[in-house]
Amino acid sequence: MTQSIDPFLTSEIPGIGGHIRTAPEDFQVEERPLYLPCGEGEHLYVKITKRGLSTPDLVRRLSSSLGMKAQAIGVAGLKDARAITTQILSLQGIPSERLAGIKIDDKILDLQILGRHRNRLRTGHHAGNRFRLIIRNVADHAAESVPAVLRRLNTRGVPNYFGPQRQGKKGDNYEVGAVLLHDERRRERMNRAQRIWYLNAYQSFLFNQMLAERIDQIDRLFIGDWAMKHANGACFLVEDAEVEQPRADCFEISPTGILFGSRVSWASGEPGRLEEAVIAEAGTTKEALVAAAKACGFRGERRAFRVPLTELEWSLSDDVLTLSFSLPPGAYATSVLRELMKAPPIDP
Repeated sequence: MTQSIDPFLTSEIPGIGGHIRTAPEDFQVEERPLYLPCGEGEHLYVKITKRGLSTPDLVRRLSSSLGMKAQAIGVAGLKDARAITTQILSLQGIPSERLAGIKIDDKILDLQILGRHRNRLRTGHHAGNRFRLIIRNVADHAAESVPAVLRRLNTRGVPNYFGPQRQGKKGDNYEVGAVLLHDERRRERMNRAQRIWYLNAYQSFLFNQMLAERIDQIDRLFIGDWAMKHANGACFLVEDAEVEQPRADCFEISPTGILFGSRVSWASGEPGRLEEAVIAEAGTTKEALVAAAKACGFRGERRAFRVPLTELEWSLSDDVLTLSFSLPPGAYATSVLRELMKAPPIDP
């Protein structure tokens, strides 16, 4: 079982190539809050801008500086190290005066206290991310390719592939997850967080294969699909594709793929046959996936095959492309970059 290069939605448009992340300033991300603190509660919300520092490293640094357990620090999303990123964190049981001890330096560029709230921040508790990216050394034909690619993504959506981050440095986390499906003893030797990490990588691998099969019909609905409402993430079974298709055409809803689990619904009809074909090709079955999910305690979910590209701005100066856009939670900027570059966005 090997991980192939996922197909492009804009395969007939020449890629612009280029390099990303020649400096952290070339990759900037600002997390959009889902809500603001209400003003009371034991969790202090702070907004931090950092450079060259991953979210886990930031949590460890705050834990050490503030003398608090890392488990008392809540985050809504994980941010890259080789970037300048702004995100909100919640600090449980910490008086605001203690934050005076946090040093502003070349790693932590800015810290703002937002206020107190009753709840800790948890994964996904944000409204998406705003990106400002720079691609250097792009091809001469970028002036033609860039607007053509962006028009397609703006109209049909960005393929919602999981990025390579899920698969680790060697790109093989999913292989460990596949083994864990059938090796109960190995699962038992891992803690719950490790088990779920590798099984999530396998979920991501299977989802990407399903999306690859649907790439040319990323905005089409079929009977048996589970469609997602972009406004609230709710899913429903498509019983009449012709009736629902206009809602997809205006980006109100989109078809989804499965992230297997103990409770999530599988598609039926032609979409269901596609899901079963992908897992059969991977050498497993619905029953094995559901059993492993039950043993590890996760329910699974449906994930949209595409996401909207919003607040889009771009400019091209010589061989440097500057690009700004927003994506919803869980979507990867690399999905936009790979369509433009027509290659995995590899750092120089």
